[in-house]
Amino acid sequence: MTATTETRPPLPPFNHASAIEKVRLAEDGWNTRNAEKVSLAYTPDSRWRNRAEFANGRPEIVQLLTRKWAREREYRLIKELWAFGEKRIAVRYAYEWHDDSGNWFRSYGNENWEFDEHGLMQRRFACINDLPITDAERKFHWPLGRRPDDHPGLTELGL
Repeated sequence: MTATTETRPPLPPFNHASAIEKVRLAEDGWNTRNAEKVSLAYTPDSRWRNRAEFANGRPEIVQLLTRKWAREREYRLIKELWAFGEKRIAVRYAYEWHDDSGNWFRSYGNENWEFDEHGLMQRRFACINDLPITDAERKFHWPLGRRPDDHPGLTELGL
């Protein structure tokens, strides 16, 4: 991986509290739907697998996220810590969105993350499944942007 002087706390090695903080910071970033900003949490040569798409480096990450959020409208995401190690974190997540025809979906997934010593993610492997839902089945109703601190997480929502 490319050497960097950028730092993105919390830094490895992770403990339970710092892993939870890292997950919430990632969730907050993704909920901005700002591809350029989100890409800065990754090493310049970060490697991704997202569904059947592969991205290498920040420019490709920005392109992938730009396409994603153009298609997945009113995107709202919740991430939850699943497991952690010294420089790795596993999360489960769900997000709700609708397509350009107004059809709603809840996408469920798992991600495996690996960080460099500066707290930048150098590898991200994601598996995602989409479930069509009705508007009445939606559970993520906060205004677009950061999930409010008092909004239930995945476990509390039974997801």
